[in-house]
Amino acid sequence: MTADQRTQPTSVKIHLTSGAGVDITWADGHQSRYDFDYLRDRCPCATCRDLREKARLPAGQAASKTVLPLYREKTRARQAEPIGHYAVRFAFSDGHATGIYSFDYFREICPCAECRARPEAERG
Repeated sequence: MTADQRTQPTSVKIHLTSGAGVDITWADGHQSRYDFDYLRDRCPCATCRDLREKARLPAGQAASKTVLPLYREKTRARQAEPIGHYAVRFAFSDGHATGIYSFDYFREICPCAECRARPEAERG
């Protein structure tokens, strides 16, 4: 069985010092760039997934609620640790460090216009 080239990185660059985020080049030639705020907001750990699910408003309420934007300091990654050959765990500046970002998940959440335009069923 051949590995899915879409989820096989050929290059992973994590820019901790500059805070620029993560750049991944995939075996199929695609390139992805993730900033740390984006990754922190999409943390795949159970606690964060549960909080995101609880924060969703029932249908019909979103339009009636006004959400004020709050100032939030830009998230940085203080550490990045490889987990085997399949994932990375970050320690973020807000103290959170439990999310394990598999390369499958990185590709699923690729923020580029091309990936965002693909139907959700094709993403992951």
